[in-house]
Amino acid sequence: MADFDLSIRYENQPQKIGFGASLALLPLWCMVFPSALGMTLFFVTTADGMNTPLYVVAPVILGLTFLILAGFFNSAIMENDRLNVTADGIAFPPFYLTCLNFKTNRPWKSLRRATLASNPSGSDRLLLTYEDSAVVSLNIDSIKKEELEKLLLAIELWGKDCERGAELIAFQNQLQNETKGIAGHSYTQIWEEELGRRFHATSFVPLEPDHALRGGQLKVVRQLAFGGFSAIYLAQKDGNDLVVLKEAVVPPSSNEEAKQAAQQYLAKEAQILAGLNHPQIARVLDVFVEDDRHYLILEYVHGQDLRQLVKQHGAQQQEKVLDWALDLARILHFLHSQENAVIHRDLTPDNIVLRNDGTIVLIDFGAANEFIGTATGTLIGKQAFIAPEQLRGKAIPQSDFYALSGTLYYLLTGQDPVPLSISRPSSKDISIDPRFDELVAALSAFEAEERPRDAAEIVAILEAIKKDAPTAAALSAGAH
Repeated sequence: MADFDLSIRYENQPQKIGFGASLALLPLWCMVFPSALGMTLFFVTTADGMNTPLYVVAPVILGLTFLILAGFFNSAIMENDRLNVTADGIAFPPFYLTCLNFKTNRPWKSLRRATLASNPSGSDRLLLTYEDSAVVSLNIDSIKKEELEKLLLAIELWGKDCERGAELIAFQNQLQNETKGIAGHSYTQIWEEELGRRFHATSFVPLEPDHALRGGQLKVVRQLAFGGFSAIYLAQKDGNDLVVLKEAVVPPSSNEEAKQAAQQYLAKEAQILAGLNHPQIARVLDVFVEDDRHYLILEYVHGQDLRQLVKQHGAQQQEKVLDWALDLARILHFLHSQENAVIHRDLTPDNIVLRNDGTIVLIDFGAANEFIGTATGTLIGKQAFIAPEQLRGKAIPQSDFYALSGTLYYLLTGQDPVPLSISRPSSKDISIDPRFDELVAALSAFEAEERPRDAAEIVAILEAIKKDAPTAAALSAGAH
């Protein structure tokens, strides 16, 4: 489960001027001043220089050193123009050090008021007031509309102790109406859908932030998702590392035999998963039981999951999806080639995170879902991505191929596949290589025997399509 993350580019006029001045003076503080300092130090070490009074040389050395350091410091301050917004709070650029009392990372719980103030020059400003009376003034014209809408929604969502001014609320409503034409959604709608997906009705009480487990070794930072008899948390391990904590609760109504079978399954599955070592698979670190709740500890991977990506940016281009498909097929080949084949059981866009470096990582397995299903006799999971044989309780390696088909269909079309049907992206009038379209359809065949034999076969097909992709694109361009 990926975390919420928003990076907003913000440049105010003083920062632009400061950065421009830093670039203009670059030859001085990067070349001239260091050269002058070097020559001065060299002179001091010569016979004539050693006879020069200290009160003459010292100010020159100190002055040049100060000018060089000031140049580097000014460049570092003015170059960073990002507001980083997460569920924890806002990290402001260093330019705001002084007005934030030298604390640029501000948690939401310290935000007390958000208001909109008119500027005599005509541009409105967003004023954020914190508990220590620090005030940040942001020119809203310096922020893109869609990013500004996300920022205001983040304040509304996470600034629970923040009082929002009437002018700001009215402005936010107006902004949402203006941006509803973007990709058919406003960003408010997108985030509301995202929240509905992650946080829905649950039959148990999830853990609250700061809740300690394992004698204080684990501390819940916040909830990432919950529903039914399971929850996912961001947690801190040993006061340092961030991890993902998956919680599963066996309903009291389950019979003892089912509970025992489920517990044995989860322990065995966790042991197998913990032994996996692949750069594109988030590691399962441990499993434990506490207060009749079962937990998996997983490696935390920072980034955006592919469902979030498509929600915000729409269906993805074939070239990009081909690269992801190849990575996923190779990951499945690795899993299925283990001594005891590991079946993922939950390969969906929600469980694939795109790192900041552009690589994808598989962050979760269906082990917890299978655990609850074993204990309750109820299938848990996203049915549009579940193969027919898995619905009947018999997951096999080819079941992951069916889920891969649904995932690729979603990435290419921006829509979930229809459950228990052939997924053919070309049916949505998108431009796609016929061989890629045929592969996605073959992966979603109702009978497992009609899908590719193994992941290696899928890799070979994808590599052939990718190899010929430039030629196909050129032919398509020539036809037009």
